[in-house]
Amino acid sequence: MLYFLFCHKGLVFTKEQLYESIWGFNNAPEGSDLTSFIRKLRKKIEPFPDSPQYILTVWGVGYKFNEEKP
Repeated sequence: MLYFLFCHKGLVFTKEQLYESIWGFNNAPEGSDLTSFIRKLRKKIEPFPDSPQYILTVWGVGYKFNEEKP
């Protein structure tokens, strides 16, 4: 997921788009699996995971990798 988001910096992806592009699911599974995965990824790469500067949430839409240098 990190590689996918990094390669598409600045583009916002919905949960469904991420599941389809990364794992090949046509329908995104229910639950908070993706949210949990994003949280774990942030803990590994973000200097301050509670204030992310790389993997950003676009509320009501999805996630994106920040295209600007922090």
